[in-house]
Amino acid sequence: MSATVGSVSPGGYHPEMDITVVLNRCHRFPKFVYGKSRFLGVQIHVEVRPQQGSKAICSGCEKPSPTYDTAREPRMFEFIPLWGYAVFLQYSMRRVGCRLCGVTVERVPWADGKNRTCNAYRLFLSRWAKRLSWSEVAGIFGTSWGVVYRSIQWVVAYGLAKRSLDGVYAIGIDEIAVWAGHKYLTVVYQIDDGCRRLLWVGRDRTKATLRNFFALFGNARAKAQKFVASDMWKNYLDVVKEKARQALNILDRFHVVAKLNKAVDEVRAKEARDLARKGHQPILKHTRWCFLKRKENQTVNQRRKLREVLRHPLRTVRAFLLKESFQCFWAYKSASWAGWFLDKWCTRAMRSRQAPMKRFAKTVRRHRALLLNWFAARGEIALGVVEGMNCNAKLAIRKARGFRTYEALEAALYHQLGRLPEPEFTHRFC
Repeated sequence: MSATVGSVSPGGYHPEMDITVVLNRCHRFPKFVYGKSRFLGVQIHVEVRPQQGSKAICSGCEKPSPTYDTAREPRMFEFIPLWGYAVFLQYSMRRVGCRLCGVTVERVPWADGKNRTCNAYRLFLSRWAKRLSWSEVAGIFGTSWGVVYRSIQWVVAYGLAKRSLDGVYAIGIDEIAVWAGHKYLTVVYQIDDGCRRLLWVGRDRTKATLRNFFALFGNARAKAQKFVASDMWKNYLDVVKEKARQALNILDRFHVVAKLNKAVDEVRAKEARDLARKGHQPILKHTRWCFLKRKENQTVNQRRKLREVLRHPLRTVRAFLLKESFQCFWAYKSASWAGWFLDKWCTRAMRSRQAPMKRFAKTVRRHRALLLNWFAARGEIALGVVEGMNCNAKLAIRKARGFRTYEALEAALYHQLGRLPEPEFTHRFC
């Protein structure tokens, strides 16, 4: 029984519109025609047959070849759901007698290889997977997590093959912690004004990892870089100096402040333990975020607690005041005056007799030139974009929950942040 529905089309009024008419409008295949369509429970099966006199295409050399034989049982290909019904294209595959490839199965335009999911449906699922988690997409459209994952893999592979890496003049390099046991990914972003995207993902955070990116990127593009933003990880700094020496290497502000906060927290934790051992009042208990949060982000109780603690002559208070005074560094307009301030601040930190603060001051002195590059690049590129992209990367990883392999993680990041070109089809669902 043919499935029909009353509808008004752009071309005119059809009292009874067959489903095949809808399919021809939104997804037509050259040299193939739609046959009968019928309901089977909550599924719609639509027959597909080759046009009379048309030759099959060899899946090996992609040249027209004579038909060798035709399968007795049709193969089912999952298509985009229609009105809440699962749609399957039903086609009896032909084998061809190719002069170059021998006897082999034909290539069909709606699916690749032995895949039982139509390419249009794979693109459909991948677009929804940008909005929802992969498991939610699978549940909504009545398919499996694996089908959604393979659809994203296919779209990502297409996009990576078609994308252009030309016109990139500013990159950001960082690492993302994944899984447990200090396992990291190295991520490289394009941070040019007006184009921010993920360029590359690699395992670990070694020199060899980052060299793999520059090998893909090419020497000509590496030499064309104007800015490189990174943290203070020595492996990254060494490779950037080796591959893109002419670029202005900028230390990301977030990582500098994070290291300073870590030093202050170490002072607080040690002093809290010392006070407890000596039997003094635990005035530093529950004060971690009082010292680490920015003032505008603190709760009322945290502000009250901080005011109480600042009345006491503690080592933690001195470390906190050093941390707060360091924020003035980012307010300078001139790199020369910022350098003067940095030298004075490091001298004060070295005289604080607090090991964590002294270690941070030594780190700042070692990277003084790179820190001052921040002022040369300000206004040229968005210096906070790397950490913003990292937040989006972590959200993409959470949205793709269910994966256990590096390949799935890589596909999730490219799919969400790569801004990759997608295959074009007649019908686009928005």
